[in-house]
Amino acid sequence: MLLPESVLASGWFAVLAVFVAINTVMYLALAVAKVMPKVYPRDWVPRSYARAATRSIDPDAPA
Repeated sequence: MLLPESVLASGWFAVLAVFVAINTVMYLALAVAKVMPKVYPRDWVPRSYARAATRSIDPDAPA
């Protein structure tokens, strides 16, 4: 189906084209984000909650 040039040059068609373009970019960004591995920022922060002593049944066992 071909549209006449007057429809393609109208304002509502331009708005629709911008909406479709933004929607496509958003779905592309979501797809790329889903493919990438997860990043956990807490892995980069030093742990302050590590135990100073072992709580094992065998206290002489290496940690």
